[in-house]
Amino acid sequence: MLKYPHIDPVLIKIGPVAVHWYGIMYLIGFGAVWLLGNRRARNRSGWDEQNVSDLVFYGAVGAVLGGRLGYVLFYNLDSYLEHPLNIFHIWEGGMSFHGGLIGVLAAMAWFARKTGKRFFDVTDFLAPMAPIGLGAGRIGNFINGELWGRVTDAPWGMVFPGTEAGGLPRHPSQLYEAFCEGLLLFLILWIFSRNTRPRMAVSGMFLLGYGAFRFLLEFFRMPDAQLGFIAFDWVTMGQILSVPLIAGGVILLVLAYRTRQAND
Repeated sequence: MLKYPHIDPVLIKIGPVAVHWYGIMYLIGFGAVWLLGNRRARNRSGWDEQNVSDLVFYGAVGAVLGGRLGYVLFYNLDSYLEHPLNIFHIWEGGMSFHGGLIGVLAAMAWFARKTGKRFFDVTDFLAPMAPIGLGAGRIGNFINGELWGRVTDAPWGMVFPGTEAGGLPRHPSQLYEAFCEGLLLFLILWIFSRNTRPRMAVSGMFLLGYGAFRFLLEFFRMPDAQLGFIAFDWVTMGQILSVPLIAGGVILLVLAYRTRQAND
């Protein structure tokens, strides 16, 4: 059994200003996307450093706004209706990937229109790098001591003291997600996108990969306390929201390769 290492969620505090690890993780994620984006741009016509910088800026705004609004709407609406100012307390956690995805897609549509690029060319460019940001966000969840997993007797079960986890050993599901949705998905997409793929294929692989990983990992993660299980005493909100991603990924992959075959 492991014990949570008591990481202070505040990295540094100067007077009334506190810098939280959660925010630092987002900065690390966006910075990694910028660095990798510049590397990808060198091998792709129509992309330069200014495009990448703009892409990261639009994506960051879409991810933060969409992620926060998604969490408010999908996971904890009643609480935020009672305390609306808490919506702005992003440093306390409470971001929804599915809401963030919607926000990023909206931002990418705006970016594509502004630059005259095709929407799926933009998403295919961004998709292989996005998991780095997702993994960093999950590390932020771990540092905050939130979104822990279900009770387990596995030797790597972790006790999260000082939380509602009840002092019981639980799956460190934040780390599972950081590995699968972050590092592993990044490697899959980076290798997959190294060869020329038909338009929509990389985007489809991202949706399929994330949706599948998230659906499976929800079996190790505790459902949000304010929601519990949505159906059958095992279906969670995360799984419900991941099903359209899996379906959308399969559809995009089929369309991508059918379109290429029709054009060959």
